[in-house]
Amino acid sequence: MRLVIATPLYPPEIGGPATYAKLLAEGLPERGIEVEVVKFSEVRHLPKLLRHYAYERRVRRALSGADAALALDPVSVGLPTMRAARKARKPFVVKIVGDYAWEQGQQRFGVMQDLDEFVKTRQSSLQVRVLQSVQTRVARAARRVLVPSEYLKGIVGAWGIPSEKIEVIYNAVLTGEFGAVPEAVASLPRPLVVTAGRLVSWKRMDGVIDAVSRMPEVALAIIGDGPERVALARHAREKLSGRAVLTGTLPHKDTLATMRSADVFVLNSSYEGLSHLLIEALEIGVPIVATRAGGNTEVVEDESTGLLVQTGDTEDLARALARILADGARRERSAARMRESAKRFSTETMLAATATLLHTL
Repeated sequence: MRLVIATPLYPPEIGGPATYAKLLAEGLPERGIEVEVVKFSEVRHLPKLLRHYAYERRVRRALSGADAALALDPVSVGLPTMRAARKARKPFVVKIVGDYAWEQGQQRFGVMQDLDEFVKTRQSSLQVRVLQSVQTRVARAARRVLVPSEYLKGIVGAWGIPSEKIEVIYNAVLTGEFGAVPEAVASLPRPLVVTAGRLVSWKRMDGVIDAVSRMPEVALAIIGDGPERVALARHAREKLSGRAVLTGTLPHKDTLATMRSADVFVLNSSYEGLSHLLIEALEIGVPIVATRAGGNTEVVEDESTGLLVQTGDTEDLARALARILADGARRERSAARMRESAKRFSTETMLAATATLLHTL
C-alpha cells in the first residue's frame, strides 16, 4: 500500500502533528505501507487562498502514485486533501484532535461556551459557522475519521458523523532525552509546581496561579507561550511575587527536564482532547493533578496515577496540590504504576492500530 500523509507541521517544526507525522513516516513502511509526506510548510509562505490551492495540487500529484491519503487536520490540510482525493478518486482518512471552529471561536470570535455546550448550540458568529461547516464537510467525506480519545469521538459524533465511522487510536508519546532545567526555574524555592501548555483561556493558567498563591512556601513554573502571556505574567507578579517564572516556549527535552524536576505537575484545562503532557508526566513518574476535562480521565486514574479535580474549582485544585506536597513518599510509591499505565500510549500500539485501519480502506 502507498499512502500520502498531508500534515500541517513536520520536524523541525514542533507540535503534535509534527511528531505524529514523523512517527508514521518512519514506522508504517515496516508494516507494509509506503509513505510520502506532503508538508504544508512548503506552501505557507504564499498568500492564504493561493497556499491552499498550491497545497491541493501537491497532494493530488502525490496521490497519482498512491492508494490513499491521511490528512492530519480537518481544515488547513484536510480541506485541500479532500478535494485532491475526490479528483484523484482515492479514499482519504482524516485525523481530528480537537474542534478547530471552537478553538478559533474562543480566540478570535467571542465564543465563551465550553466545548461540550458549543457542539450542541447554533452559533451566532458567521465565521464560526463557516469553520464548523468546513470541518464537518471534511469529516463526512472521509472514509474513516481518526481521533485520539473516546471524548473526541463523542465530540465528532455531535457534528453528525456516524459513530461506526470514527476510530479511536491513542497517540504515541516519546519522552526521549532530557535536557536542562532553565536557571530561572532551578533557582526557585521548593516545593515546585510545574504546568505547561499554550497560554490560552481554556488552559486556565490563572487558576493555577491562584491555587499556588494559597500556599506561601510553594513556587510555580509555567512553560509555554500564547496570547495570554502578558496578562498571566502580571497576575503572577501580583499573586506570587518572587516565586513564579514564565519560561516561554522551551525545547521539548528542556520541558521534560523541568517537569521531572517538579514536585507536582498540574494541568488545569477546561478542555483537552488527549494531553501529551499528561502522558509524558506518567512516563516520567512525576505526581499529577489534572482536571476532569475532556480526555484527561482516559489518561489519569484518580487516586491511583494522579488526582483529578473539578474544572474551574480553584479550592479543589489547591486542596489536591496540598495533599500531594504533604505526601513526600507519593512519587516513589506510584512511579511504577504510572509508567505501566503509560504503555497504553506506546509507538508500537499506535502504529499497529493505524496500519490495520489503513489496510482495510
